[in-house]
Amino acid sequence: MITGAGSGIGRATALLLAENGASIVVADINESGGHETVKMVKAAGGEAAFVRADVRSRDDVAAMVAFTKETYGGLDIAYNNAGVGTPGPRFPEAKPEDWERTFMIDLLAVVACVQAQVPAMKERGGGVIISTASIAGLMGYMPDPIYAAAKHGVVGLTRSMEFLQAEANIRVNCVCPGVVDTPMVRQVRDNADPQARAQAEAMLAAMPLMEPRTIAEAVLELIRDDSANGRAMAITYGRPAREVEAPMRFGRPDPAQQRRG
Repeated sequence: MITGAGSGIGRATALLLAENGASIVVADINESGGHETVKMVKAAGGEAAFVRADVRSRDDVAAMVAFTKETYGGLDIAYNNAGVGTPGPRFPEAKPEDWERTFMIDLLAVVACVQAQVPAMKERGGGVIISTASIAGLMGYMPDPIYAAAKHGVVGLTRSMEFLQAEANIRVNCVCPGVVDTPMVRQVRDNADPQARAQAEAMLAAMPLMEPRTIAEAVLELIRDDSANGRAMAITYGRPAREVEAPMRFGRPDPAQQRRG
């Protein structure tokens, strides 16, 4: 089961997991995108079914899990990938309804999904849960502090649930991508205020866009690695997180430059 599978990372992961024999429940609020992903999976010889789900709704989340069980007999792998950026002005100028939406989708919906997925996996004797966090969940991200805070929450949730492996044979991990070429990234960049857009462009100059397939391959690696549990996997073209800390914090004055000036 993959949320946010109607485009970007979710779609790429659906295609890759189907290539490797998984039956895919494509979950998305975007019906046209979700149906297109199903068509792509089936055209490649895979098996997939679509369910419309707004991850902000606990009823939709419960229905999504129920659909998975009814369609394929159970839930073995869940990838909580749906996410958004904070539109408009950067925090603290951002409107409360905007940053509340970011927290709801990027963090609280992940919590709700995990809570619904665990009982279904216990019925199967175990499983794997993976969520999309971000490299911004491991360090500061000045263009969108609210997004960074939400993704820090996903990392914290992941690391704090490794006990499920011993209790229920369920492994919980997350991927922490750098900047990926997805519709969400393009939309956030285009709708950002001038200061946030300038910071984002500076970051992109130092950290090139990755393809969604790169993240999908990391998800597959975490699924296959039985030792992976409570792991937050940073994905930045193979560079360790410390090497990308500066670009992710663009916009902060450089004390060395201030002293030289």
